[in-house]
Parts: sequence; C-alpha cells; structure tokens
Amino acid sequence: MPAYFKIPLNLPHAATITHRMMYHLRIAGASLEVLERAGTLIELLIPWRDQEDNGPAEPGEKARQEAASLWRLVVDDIEKGKLGGDRLGQAVRNLFECLALGEEGASISLRAGENPGSTLRP
Repeated sequence: MPAYFKIPLNLPHAATITHRMMYHLRIAGASLEVLERAGTLIELLIPWRDQEDNGPAEPGEKARQEAASLWRLVVDDIEKGKLGGDRLGQAVRNLFECLALGEEGASISLRAGENPGSTLRP
C-alpha cells in the first residue's frame, strides 16, 4: 500500500481542483465524452467552490460519494485513452485527498499518470 496524506473532507478545495483537472485533460487531447464527464464533476462541486467549509454533513457526504464515483470513471477514461501525465495524476491524488480518500488517491493517481517517484507524493 503506498503512503498517502490523510486529510479531512474539503469540498471547496476539491471544487477548485476539478478545474485544474479539466485543464490537464484538454491539454492531453481528451475526447468530448471524457470532457463532458469531467464537466459533470465540476457542476457537482460548484456549490462549494466559494464556500469556506463543507456546509451541512448530508449534502456534503452525498457530493463526496458522487464525486469519487464519477472520477473513478474518468480515471478509467484516462487510462484507456492514454491521457495520463504527472500533473494530471497529481490533481487526481489531490482530489481524492480532498474527498477524504487519500489512500485510494495515492494508488489511483498512478493510473492517471502520476510519477511514482514524484517528490510531491507522501
């Protein structure tokens, strides 16, 4: 099991990271289908983008679970399309960390192209 950062849920920062991920997907030449799926994640988290905290627990938990499920599919798309790269993989890891899923993020980021020897990894 790779080392990972264990941080609490942070939906506002997760919302910011989704925009970074979209940027890297566009640069990698992702298909419209992949970009639309990633866009759904942006739409899901937009209510938290300018917030100072996660807000009420129930909507936050629902968003956390939906975001993780959706991004797992995008990582599948990244792998299939050979779109991965170190920066995109780092953003994937950061997103999962912000969703309080750091352990999963440490491994799924490798599938999205993060360099396993990166100094930014724990």
